[in-house]
Amino acid sequence: MVDVLRKHIEDIVSITDEEFALILSYFTKKSCKKHQYLVEMGALAPNEYFVLQGLVKSSHIDQSGRTHILQFAMENWWISDMEAFQKGTYATVDIDCLEKTEVLYITYKDKEKLCSELAKMDYFFRIKSSAGNVALQKRVLMLMCATATERYNSLIRQYPDLYQRVSKTLIASYLGVTRETLSRLTSG
Repeated sequence: MVDVLRKHIEDIVSITDEEFALILSYFTKKSCKKHQYLVEMGALAPNEYFVLQGLVKSSHIDQSGRTHILQFAMENWWISDMEAFQKGTYATVDIDCLEKTEVLYITYKDKEKLCSELAKMDYFFRIKSSAGNVALQKRVLMLMCATATERYNSLIRQYPDLYQRVSKTLIASYLGVTRETLSRLTSG
C-alpha cells in the first residue's frame, strides 16, 4: 500500500528505489478505526498525514456549538492542522476518521530533516503546499461569493465520489448550509 505514496510523489518528482526507502524511513504507518481522531482540538498536532485508504474530515466547533467542516481528505490527500503542525501550537480543529482509515504520518522535525536531506522532497512539499493554498483560496471565495446551488454543483462536479461516502449532514456543513437547504438543492 505504501506504493501509493511513491506514485503520489512521482507525479511531481522522479525518485530512485534508494530515495524512496529513505523517504519511507521518515514515515510511520497507522491504522485507524471509524470515528478515531488523528488530531483533537486543544491538543498538540505534531503530525502531517497522508491518507492511503479511507476518509477523514477536518472540522471546527464554534462557540455556539455549530460544526464547520473545513476539509475532507480521502485517498492520496494530505491533512493536518497546519498551523499547529508547523508552529507546535495547540490544534484549532478536530481531524477524525469517517471510515476505517490507513495513513502514513510524518512529524514536523522529520519532514524538515527529509527536505534538507533530499531536495526533491523539499520541492515536492512546496508544490503540494502551493496547490493546497490555491484550493483553500478557491474554497474561501466559493463560500463568500457563490450561491448554495453553485457550491453544491461545484462539490458534485469536483468530488462525485465524496457525495456517496459522506452523510448529507456533513455535506451540508461543508457547504455552509442547513440539512434542509441541502435537501432542497438535491431534490430540485
